[in-house]
Amino acid sequence: MIQGWSWEGYFHYLTNYFIFMGAVNTVLLTLAGMAGGLVLGILLAFARLSPWSWINQIARAYIWVFRGTPLLVQLIIIYTGLPQIGIRFGVIEAVVMGLVLNEAAYLAEIIRGGVQALPKGQINAAKALGFNHLNVARYVIFPQTMRLILPSLGNSFNGLLKTTSIASVISVEELLRRTQILMQEQFMVLELFMVAATYYLLLTTLWDFIQRKIERHYAKAYQSATHTSEPAQPSFKEVSSAYTRETQP
Repeated sequence: MIQGWSWEGYFHYLTNYFIFMGAVNTVLLTLAGMAGGLVLGILLAFARLSPWSWINQIARAYIWVFRGTPLLVQLIIIYTGLPQIGIRFGVIEAVVMGLVLNEAAYLAEIIRGGVQALPKGQINAAKALGFNHLNVARYVIFPQTMRLILPSLGNSFNGLLKTTSIASVISVEELLRRTQILMQEQFMVLELFMVAATYYLLLTTLWDFIQRKIERHYAKAYQSATHTSEPAQPSFKEVSSAYTRETQP
């Protein structure tokens, strides 16, 4: 038995509504940061692949800055630095903005790597058949890139789920901040930290289960008819046929 440890206190706060809602806030921040980061990351990835050097250099500079500086510093600049030049955000707005801007820099490189891993022949063939840029992305690039980058995207989501704890520094009441508030009131430091750790573990475990389901879903189209261990790439004829069926009146 650990001296000072209270199992009663641990189980009491494990089911505490105040802590539970902190975990809900953590999930919401993660979803907002990931969704916004994914949209901006896609734009940055294609900017990095742009044939126009000035667009490429802007995207490269953005990624360099946001990957090279800590998220905590970025949040403090957004929340306390920008008001000095007349730009003010609420705590939630500042945190979501910081998470989106930071996460986008990492996701952009993941997406860029996935796109560059695709066989160039498929993209060239799609253009030769008259696919516009949007349809090339939709029918050729996106389905195959998604399968390639899913594990990395899943790891990024998992990491972001825990990174949201940095939001407690500017008093956003996510899981860690609400845990700290109860510590100051109840003086159960170890028990409450263990409760927070348990919630983070449960959330990341749940996400691991969801990620595996998503990966299996995207892998179905790439399994060979004989169910061999080697994934089969879809032929361009199949992609072209699917495009033709959807675009015909």
